[in-house]
Amino acid sequence: MYAIMKTGGKQYKVGEGNIIKVEKLPAEVGEKITFEEIIFLTDGEGNVKIGDPHISGAKVIAEVLEQGRDKKIVVYKYKRRKNYHKKQGHRQPFTKIKIEKIES
Repeated sequence: MYAIMKTGGKQYKVGEGNIIKVEKLPAEVGEKITFEEIIFLTDGEGNVKIGDPHISGAKVIAEVLEQGRDKKIVVYKYKRRKNYHKKQGHRQPFTKIKIEKIES
């Protein structure tokens, strides 16, 4: 059984027991969160539900494992022959969650 859920402007394919990194969520470590924007849902027997745009009554329950920041990404802008260069770094915040239950 797996579902495709939407959070942080992105879509994630999740199954029970999966651990994924999503965009930062306002939750504490150990807290349970519920995602209700489920776009696609299937069980192990081939039954499929497709949302229009979401499936009503479906939800994914997850536990927050970690709040953190990813590796640094270097953004370097350069214009040749113009003596212009700009170096900038960025670390994206994330929330690591474990999928506990998918309800339909």
